[in-house]
Amino acid sequence: MKKFDLIVIGGGPGGYVAAIRAAQLGKKVALVESAHLGGICLNWGCIPTKSLLKNAEVLELIQNSSKYGIDIKDYNVNWNKVIKRSRDIANRMGKGIQYLMKKNKIEVLNGFAKIIDKTTVEIKGEKLDKVSSNNIIISTGASANYFSGMEPDGKNIITYKDALVLDNAPKHIVIIGAGAIGVEFAYFFNTFGSKVTIIEAQSNILPNEDVDVSKELEKIFKSKKMDILTNTKVQNISKSKSSITVKLQDSNIKCDKVLVAVGVKPNSVGIGLNKNNIKTDKGWIKTNEFMQTNIDNIYAIGDVAGAPWLAHVASAEAITAVESMFGKNPNPMKYDNIPGCTYCHPEVASVGLTEQQARDKGYKIKVGKFPIRALGKAVAIGQTDGFVKIIYDDKYGELLGCHIIGANATDLISEISLARDLETTYNEVLKSIHPHPTLSEAIMEATADALGEAIHI
Repeated sequence: MKKFDLIVIGGGPGGYVAAIRAAQLGKKVALVESAHLGGICLNWGCIPTKSLLKNAEVLELIQNSSKYGIDIKDYNVNWNKVIKRSRDIANRMGKGIQYLMKKNKIEVLNGFAKIIDKTTVEIKGEKLDKVSSNNIIISTGASANYFSGMEPDGKNIITYKDALVLDNAPKHIVIIGAGAIGVEFAYFFNTFGSKVTIIEAQSNILPNEDVDVSKELEKIFKSKKMDILTNTKVQNISKSKSSITVKLQDSNIKCDKVLVAVGVKPNSVGIGLNKNNIKTDKGWIKTNEFMQTNIDNIYAIGDVAGAPWLAHVASAEAITAVESMFGKNPNPMKYDNIPGCTYCHPEVASVGLTEQQARDKGYKIKVGKFPIRALGKAVAIGQTDGFVKIIYDDKYGELLGCHIIGANATDLISEISLARDLETTYNEVLKSIHPHPTLSEAIMEATADALGEAIHI
């Protein structure tokens, strides 16, 4: 039986980062992966979806090219090439992870891993094998969730994985769930000509975002002729030869595809948790602030360790876990300053408290809001939808949260994350000279608005 300093179970953005960081520390590392290196994010999530969304952005630009003085009368959408581009990019990135494994001398073991005891992992691949280590990291991720009556069949009722490889754009797709996955695919299919109906059980789309952002995106989506039903629950889905019927409480919707995007469930079954008394909560593995489970040499990171289910969180947890187990004394994980990003068009990004959350916590606040349309750069590039909303504590000037909807929002939010880490106040943000013309000026202007000093509105 081969012995390693660390065995990592799962090769997603948590697992492969953990393996690399341990290798950098001079450790002998094995990484066990049952499917493809890179995990869901690289192969079926973050990367291929962003590739498709770029295709949609290009198509939308062509459709509106006359606004830029360029008349494009004839163009052709090659759906197969659209899908192929996405898959090719995912494959290319996967090869990049393979290279990093070789570069860092990490042994990749293909198969399904099961923890036998606190130092032994069984691998069921082409042959049954066992490896041992005094340190184990579980990074098995999560899978698409669904409710009774809407079970995916991979053809008519689909998950995000199926949506990435459809043979053609559906005529009418109903999307159940208006979180990040739901609204990203809504934008994509709408741009490629599908009739899109979004169904959300809560009162707003993107229900975890500041309500002003959610309402703004809903307004924009409705202007693109999408149907949006909030405060609405699906009773069940039935299929016939010619169509699918989505049954609601008071009505039915006929369509040809249903995308179920109602969250995720942990990949924690069959990996030896119960046998080894590793504590879980509804399948999610419980950890401390260093990602250590109740078994002192076993750690869990990424989606399987619970919310927030984000690739960048998994990678941060990976480094924390590895540095902790090997005595590097990292800072504990904190989850109050993690940016969330949604890559529809316009983009949505946020970090920190919403306005309502700040008020609920008892803060007396200053709120600033600046419309993207008031920026010279936004007008020049023809992307004027959205705004920046920023929230400060009135007493000390602490930056409590920021919420952006608009072009390049997912890039702009990093400024706020860093500012919060540095405990920046509104004075520093306002006095930091932002380049002109840029979209980042909206952050400075929103801060000025919070103080009653905005120049351009």
